[in-house]
Amino acid sequence: MNTIAAIATPHGIGGVAMIRLSGANTVNILSRVFLLTSGKNVKELESHKASFGNIYDGEEKIDEGMVTIFYSPHSYTGETVAEITCHGGDYVTKRVLGACINAGAKLALPGEFTKRALLNGKMSLTQAESVIDIIEAQSKQFLSCSLSQRDGALYKKIKAISKVILDITVQIAAWIDFPEEGLDDFEVTSQLGQITECELQLKLLLESYETGRVLRDGVITAIVGKPNVGKSTIMNLLANEERSIVTDIAGTTRDIVEEYVNIGGIVLRLSDCAGLRDATDEVEELGVKRMLKRIDEADIVLAVFDHSRPLEKDDYLVIEKIKDKNKICIINKIDLKNKLDFTFLATQFNSVIEIEARNPDFRDTLNRRIKKALKLSNLDMSAGFLANERQRQCAVSAEKALSDAIDGINNGITPDATGVMLERALEFLYELSGEKVSDNVIDEVFRRFCVGK
Repeated sequence: MNTIAAIATPHGIGGVAMIRLSGANTVNILSRVFLLTSGKNVKELESHKASFGNIYDGEEKIDEGMVTIFYSPHSYTGETVAEITCHGGDYVTKRVLGACINAGAKLALPGEFTKRALLNGKMSLTQAESVIDIIEAQSKQFLSCSLSQRDGALYKKIKAISKVILDITVQIAAWIDFPEEGLDDFEVTSQLGQITECELQLKLLLESYETGRVLRDGVITAIVGKPNVGKSTIMNLLANEERSIVTDIAGTTRDIVEEYVNIGGIVLRLSDCAGLRDATDEVEELGVKRMLKRIDEADIVLAVFDHSRPLEKDDYLVIEKIKDKNKICIINKIDLKNKLDFTFLATQFNSVIEIEARNPDFRDTLNRRIKKALKLSNLDMSAGFLANERQRQCAVSAEKALSDAIDGINNGITPDATGVMLERALEFLYELSGEKVSDNVIDEVFRRFCVGK
């Protein structure tokens, strides 16, 4: 393989930047671009120890910095790796990278460092996929889950399921191929409990996919209600800034105002929607249509009602539009005299919060309610979960194969037919873990990665 090089830090101006190299020719290339101030040759450096020196492109000194070598196999990629730290800034960083290219390195492709780690047995495919999730994590919960994935949580879980299925298929194969070994009395029904347990584990993993999606992408949260109930005030308090215009004029919010907000480690993709009512003009009507679309997309809906006003036609319209959604009722303006029918709202919502929207103390309560509504309160951060659509599709196919095998056993099919179904399940499990996966799948996984990782 060629020795590759790439900038491993974000573009822009900063204190330092890093250029990473990996491959068999790393040290030779490094010796052409980095001269140690100690007088030593970089080929004499110990592994995992940083040293100071000057960086050259041919005869021209372009910067000074630090270099660290990680000799194979004790490196991220399993190959010999070097990291050059120079001053931050696009120009100098690109000059250092260019010097490495001029000295014989090849520009790395997106995700190529992690891809080499996979191919060199430093990590499984699911562990490699967790790297991009760690980089893109926007919340404490998703970072914790991704770190567990990087430690092999999902891989170990799939490995355990695969081992049970493999053991049963081996017994079936022995029964078919070696009747002289005394396996005539083998009954695949005796393995039904184990197969059923494996199917259950896959079903639980499939349930984890939606949790992973919410943690990764954020909770799509629609704030809805009739005009002037305080939706925009709630939006501004959650965002800690004035993102929505607040007035006493009904219909002020004509379009959807969006903001990402981190509350207690959960990222909410907040949408302050136009007030739901019979629109008075074409612009307001368009805002209402967009609001209805956002309700359909939402993971959770915060329905806001005014403590000081009785329920009206528009309130009942809100309740009707969100009846099938995961929702929380927020009763705002509790500092004012009550004219609201609490009893009716309690029959429509499992979760009701009473607040005064100018007081930010409700944030913690809302956070707890959202976690509970999304089943995040008791989330086990160390458990493996399905983090992307590729993994989900593999799990769906494996679970279907196991389900077919269970139905077949209950209907009296022969052990060899059961074995075929179990082998099919194993194929999908091995594809999920990366033990047996095509080059095309691997290429697609690393297409998401940034250059330099």
